Amino acid sequence: MQTKMRLLLFSVILFSTVSLSSYAQHPVDVWKQAESVARSIQRPCLVDKEYRIADYGASVDSGAVHNASSINRAIAEASSNGGGKVIVSSGVWLTGPIDLKSGVNLVVEKGAVLKFSTVHEHYLPVVRTRWEGIDCYNLHPLIYAYQQKDIAITGEGVIDGQGSIDTWWHWCGSAKKYGWKEGMLSQSAPGHGRVKLTECEQTGVDIEKRRMTIADALRPQLINFFECERVLVENVTLKNSPFWVIHPVFVNHMTVSGVKIISHGPNSDGCDPESSKNVLIEGCLFDTGDDCIAIKSGRNNDGRLWNVPSENIIVRNCVMKDGHGGIVVGSEITGGYRNLWVENCEMDSPELERVVRIKTNPCRGGVIENIFVRNIKVGQCREAVLKINLDYEPREACRRDFPPVVKNVKVENVTSQKSKYGILIVGLADSENIDNVEVVNCQWNGVADGNRIDGRVGTLKCVNSTVNGKKIKLSK
Repeated sequence: MQTKMRLLLFSVILFSTVSLSSYAQHPVDVWKQAESVARSIQRPCLVDKEYRIADYGASVDSGAVHNASSINRAIAEASSNGGGKVIVSSGVWLTGPIDLKSGVNLVVEKGAVLKFSTVHEHYLPVVRTRWEGIDCYNLHPLIYAYQQKDIAITGEGVIDGQGSIDTWWHWCGSAKKYGWKEGMLSQSAPGHGRVKLTECEQTGVDIEKRRMTIADALRPQLINFFECERVLVENVTLKNSPFWVIHPVFVNHMTVSGVKIISHGPNSDGCDPESSKNVLIEGCLFDTGDDCIAIKSGRNNDGRLWNVPSENIIVRNCVMKDGHGGIVVGSEITGGYRNLWVENCEMDSPELERVVRIKTNPCRGGVIENIFVRNIKVGQCREAVLKINLDYEPREACRRDFPPVVKNVKVENVTSQKSKYGILIVGLADSENIDNVEVVNCQWNGVADGNRIDGRVGTLKCVNSTVNGKKIKLSK
């Protein structure tokens, strides 16, 4: 099965990439490269024929199972006829899980609310996905697409996962602020959930045998695209996800535009492209309980099994409010990452912990390279403007002989008014696995504790940059 998956992935992800591996030795205009990549990102090929879910039996007065059946029949018929718009019109529509098919644009019109069932059994049987970077079969994501192409979710309506302390969030376990109490299901319970899945990854259990159950308490994503091509999510509002909000895995050519993501549950990452390439995220609002955008490429042995990096991702003109990080690479980044461009964003919240965050560890390994950030306006963040951490999750149970590498990071014209640190770097104790980091034309005010560097770091340059009005004197 894994061999077949490898062959399938090889056929899915053969596409051009931009190589900047020699950036440090042979500087190029990286922002022209970003524009070239942006122009190359393909949007889905869609047709305008309409299929209204009410014509297939869906009703604002019907239950989740009935409406899910109606919506999925409309999607299936539209796809079999060459594609079209499946229309969710004004009103509140309760539904169960939705399977998006090739050629279909799920349109949630202005005034429409697509509200998902909180009955856990509705999300069975399990489907092929990744959970925190580990391959498995888990509860059906609320909206799911598997090996499809030319698909979209658009409109000015609301998609509400109904995640809350009373429905999904307490499954994170032990965190009482999310509603967990002794005796409840927990993803951290011995022999279940996260512990069980990690053991499968570490011992090489075949993916077909990694079938999670409700008792494992691994919450489903709001939207999960798996092995898809030409994907669009545009203008919708996404709320209250059980787990990660938008999670593309092995996706080629994706645009996320004008989307509002508001979800404050545990692990409510906004958009997590994983082992995905040619992705544009623009004009979006992120207000989340975890990282706003977190780029990933598989975890530990599973990441090494596939060895598929994420690459060529552009983030521009976005607003980040609450979140563990505004723009993040990691931590499930074993397959590596290259070529990230972030520009013209605004970030501001006492609940925003970092602006630019790279997190990994010696369980992961992999190479993270070519991270370019410019023109970011920050009101405040809680911890650091730039954080690079090679010792994330130090108590993780895993082999720790895969030291990661981070190189070619440039942060330019970033202003901030309040933070604990400007630069916070946690390197390795015995080797310089962080190299060629530049901070250029940055002014960071209201910095409580200056800059902090632990462990060994290669080249680190600060050019025309200040902390609390004083020139940063970090250079080695």
